[in-house]
Amino acid sequence: MPKMKSNSGAKKRFKRTASGKLKRKKAYRSHILTKKSPKRKRNLRGTTLVDKADEPRMKRLISAH
Repeated sequence: MPKMKSNSGAKKRFKRTASGKLKRKKAYRSHILTKKSPKRKRNLRGTTLVDKADEPRMKRLISAH
């Protein structure tokens, strides 16, 4: 049987932290920025952690088991 492939899109979107959690970028920051307030856009900057409930699925996507 061939090797399992990791999901290329997920590999580009998630990074592991030193403790093994997953970092992700925040959504809603790519377009239609004129109607969003500066405060809202500022809060969308930077990274956050993947939710604990979603973490096992995301880890499975980025690691080729």
